Amino acid sequence: MFGEEKLSTYLNRSKLLSNVDCENKIRVAILGSFTLNGLEETIRVKCGDKKIQCSTYIAGYNQYNQEILDEKSELYKFSSDITFLIIDTRNVLGELFFNPYSISVEDRKQFVKTKSDEIINLAKIFVNKTQSKLILSNFVIPTYSPYEINEAREEFGLQDMVRALNQNIKNELGHEHKIYLHDLNSFVTKFGENNVFDYKQFFYGDLKISLDYIPYLAEEFMGYVKAVLGLNKKCIVLDLDNTLWGGIVGEDGFEGIKLGDDPIGRAYVEFQRHLLALNQRGVILAINSKNNFDDAIEIIRKHPNMILKEDNFASFRINWNDKVVNMKEIAEELNIGLDSIVFFDDDPINRDYMRSAFPQVLTIELSDSSSYSQILKSMNDFQVAKITNEDIKRSKMYLDQRKRTELQKQVGNLEDFLKQLNISAKIKKADQYTIPRISQLTLKTNQFNLTTRRYQEEDIRKFVSDDKKIVECAQIKDKFGDNGITGVYIVNKENKQEWLIDTFLLSCRVMGRGIEEALLGQIIERAKMEGIKKVKAQYIKTMKNKPAENFLSDFGFIRNGDIWVFETTKSIKKPEHLVIS
Repeated sequence: MFGEEKLSTYLNRSKLLSNVDCENKIRVAILGSFTLNGLEETIRVKCGDKKIQCSTYIAGYNQYNQEILDEKSELYKFSSDITFLIIDTRNVLGELFFNPYSISVEDRKQFVKTKSDEIINLAKIFVNKTQSKLILSNFVIPTYSPYEINEAREEFGLQDMVRALNQNIKNELGHEHKIYLHDLNSFVTKFGENNVFDYKQFFYGDLKISLDYIPYLAEEFMGYVKAVLGLNKKCIVLDLDNTLWGGIVGEDGFEGIKLGDDPIGRAYVEFQRHLLALNQRGVILAINSKNNFDDAIEIIRKHPNMILKEDNFASFRINWNDKVVNMKEIAEELNIGLDSIVFFDDDPINRDYMRSAFPQVLTIELSDSSSYSQILKSMNDFQVAKITNEDIKRSKMYLDQRKRTELQKQVGNLEDFLKQLNISAKIKKADQYTIPRISQLTLKTNQFNLTTRRYQEEDIRKFVSDDKKIVECAQIKDKFGDNGITGVYIVNKENKQEWLIDTFLLSCRVMGRGIEEALLGQIIERAKMEGIKKVKAQYIKTMKNKPAENFLSDFGFIRNGDIWVFETTKSIKKPEHLVIS
């Protein structure tokens, strides 16, 4: 990310970290073949800035093999949630790093296979023994070759060996749900090998990565931390004039807008291309601009160089109203928290005002338009543990939502509106196709979530294999389209008389349509069929789940201490406007 603090700043700040209890907690372990001074302190500080309580463990110098292979090691005692493993290229290649051509081509290929297998096996041993996610850095391809200009002529030379090493590991581990491959090679390429690798530090203390670049590496690692915790940003809200395009439409007119025809216009087109890529991956886009609506929408609809089209935006606030008021309305319309929003605006006054009113909105500092794309690419706030089908279809889902809103305005009456929607809920058992989405919903759903218990994919897989648990999800459709899997419940079969609802959640996209009571009724009816007398549940209050506060009492659950109880002699009536299957 632009403008990183010096490592000394993070080290000083780490000494001041308090043990204040936070809603989000994580345990981070760091393993490496070389010294990584300052990395754990920097990660703790960065976590603290995000209101994440972080505990860290850093293994001894070049002890990663011993730590992983010894089940009684401090690594396993620490019980990390996420573990970073960085191995230096020369550590793997040994003497061959300096002269790979001392052995034959076939021997070089066999050597790479052997080393690949060793690392793959080590990674699998670790994730099979722990609950931790493993973030394995790939190997940096050296720019140096002993054969110099003849490197490209040599079959399976030094650089080819490292490329093959990386590819073998990717082929074998790329789809492992508990393993993520961090691209350390790209990190070094981005900042420059001679900058990242400080050989004076290396010779004196085996500090491979320059202390100046430890904060940048920590920032990359934070992308994984936020993804594992489900703390990704969901929505980018954009100003228009001099943000999405060059010029001021009210002054320069349609023809005066800069998009694509000159160096300034090209910068805005590039920015829009990167925004579109994020949108197609599931990030919501919205507009918050002081402008004449007709003038601005004409640019969006008709300008030949506009990359983003009207259908790419889930919400529009193009008016002369206060931008803070607009932002609140956008969040309410999209049913997302303000802390899920990133705001881009070229005007420093607007940025300061937004930061003052809504500090939970991530307001981006902008300067020259040529840097907009670089700023966007450097952000790790949109990372998700896994991109699901629902993520890919999200733009279409929000377009469908706009149509629902228009219908509701026309009908006016909620009951009639719901009847006209033709809502259906299909209940699905958790399987290999739905588990990633179920995990994602537990990690990121905050508003209508009774307990906000967070579960990784491996947790859900264990639940599915447990015959004393029910893990199901709901795919919601209506006349305007498919909302995807937007509801989840996990039920513990405590005994022959009682069940306990462990998790019950609904995406904010489909709240208030009777789906929540239909799913609850589904649990009750199934309990009745299996002879269960009581269904119990909890409501664990958080700062964000107030919409679920009265849900249990509204549908007949009686509070008994911290537990709510429903007697199955009663029923929950299914809403008439909804079909469930």
